[in-house]
Amino acid sequence: MTTMPSSFAQPVSSLALLAAVAALVGGLAACSKSPDAATAAGISSTAASASAAQKALPLSARLADDGIAWTHAASAADVDAAFALAKSQAKPVFVYWGAGWCPPCNQVKATIFNRQDFIERSRAFVPVYVDGDSAGAQKLGARFHVSGYPTMVLFNSRGDEITRLPGEVDPARYTEVLNLGMSAARPARAVLADAMASGKTLTPNEWRLLAFYSFDTDQQQLLAKDKVAATLTRLAELCPPGQTQTATRLRLKALAAGTKPPPSGDLPARASMLGLLVLLRDPAASREEADVLLNSPVEIAGSATAKGTPERTQMVDMLAAALQRLEADATLSRADRMQALIGQVDLARIDMPDDDAATAGATPAPLPKLSPALLADVREQTARADREITDGYERQAVITSAAYLLDRAGLSKDSDALLEANLVKSHSPYYLMSELAGNAKRRGDKDAALRWYRKAFEKSEGPATRLQWGASYVSALVDLAPGDESAIEAATTRVWKDAATQPDAFYERSGRSLQRVGTKLQAWSAGGAHAAPMGRLRAQLATLCAQAGRNEAELATCSGLLAPPRKT
Repeated sequence: MTTMPSSFAQPVSSLALLAAVAALVGGLAACSKSPDAATAAGISSTAASASAAQKALPLSARLADDGIAWTHAASAADVDAAFALAKSQAKPVFVYWGAGWCPPCNQVKATIFNRQDFIERSRAFVPVYVDGDSAGAQKLGARFHVSGYPTMVLFNSRGDEITRLPGEVDPARYTEVLNLGMSAARPARAVLADAMASGKTLTPNEWRLLAFYSFDTDQQQLLAKDKVAATLTRLAELCPPGQTQTATRLRLKALAAGTKPPPSGDLPARASMLGLLVLLRDPAASREEADVLLNSPVEIAGSATAKGTPERTQMVDMLAAALQRLEADATLSRADRMQALIGQVDLARIDMPDDDAATAGATPAPLPKLSPALLADVREQTARADREITDGYERQAVITSAAYLLDRAGLSKDSDALLEANLVKSHSPYYLMSELAGNAKRRGDKDAALRWYRKAFEKSEGPATRLQWGASYVSALVDLAPGDESAIEAATTRVWKDAATQPDAFYERSGRSLQRVGTKLQAWSAGGAHAAPMGRLRAQLATLCAQAGRNEAELATCSGLLAPPRKT
């Protein structure tokens, strides 16, 4: 058993603490590796419509010929036909919702969809790909309750949603979770309800599937966001004693979801923290939970310890050491190892002000005090990634993370150089342009920020993406150049025109992009400011809202974008 630091010793309760930790250590030592499916008569048309949907996508959005018989769904009819086919063959349905520019989507393509075991397993289900930039995709997103890219949902042959799969786990673990889902007898909703009631009727596989459920892409289907941390904590408490590894993962995910730091003297919380320190010291145990540690080290430290305490310092040091091991782990993908470096930098600035909301002219947030060794490692690994990556999907996933890492480490010019060098290598250069804009904004370079936001909007491809990038450009203009009425009006007019060509402009991501524009303009024109351009923009919006075929929900969203605030 690993000896605990003396600073955590509590003589009056040492036996209770040791008992609690012993249970955790014992388990760690043993670690090893719906929407309605309406039937459709024209099943035979699925291949033709899928082919048309695939050809309609931007080149960057298309999945490679990877041996998976994807149905590229762009309409309700495509989806209905896929579910009908699944029902006739008694197969589950695997729905992948993604976008060509999305770095995590490219990571999934580079590490999971190209694996032979996944390709072979795909023959046992009906794989459906909904690209967020295909016509009608955002309306399908509303049907499936999916929003963030990537989201992967598994349905049974009857059309019941079984589970949402975590794209951030390593490929071998992903296959394990996929198999658990495909063999599950009940949907996650029913399993969660039984678990919270007592948990006594759940099988070990059901507990494990809950531990790997993707609450990050749940869209509050099972739980409201503010209930996730408490529910995961309760599930960890209810998990049977013989399933310590599953309980440990549930505890970690509860911390990552943002539980509050425990009060001093809280014995169970202190025992839980000691158990976490045991996990972090154990290379095999921390490797088992690598996805949680890689993606949420700051959240874990912030939830487990209070700012300014010795416990916080110790937890940060232990997490950083675990991340260093994961960074050196050649069994992890390059993207995961880059994420380990990002985690180390973020831990170095854990209690510093964040600069994500910085505007030009504001004082930049203080840079983290990185050790010379860590700074050298950041430079070396980002340069190596740029030099060695040849796969386009991996490049989009890793280079964007590398540029983010450089900027977070205080190497903004290096980040810019990496991004600019990769513009011609990226299949979605507008994403890199947005990063360049963000870098410039954070260092207070207004002109460069606006130039890159504009270029990103101009180069963006796909209907939903154009609205999203257009909203970013309008927001940047309002933030950085509020007096430039002509530029703000021109950019908004382009967004309205793009929306007018899209049948699903008021659904999911596209609808939120438009609402973002409306919110910015409402704030910009508060108190009657900028009355002339706002009057013209309202007139243009009225024309957009009056387009034939709008249903009540679309009309309500559209008309509310620039509605003058009600007088009280």
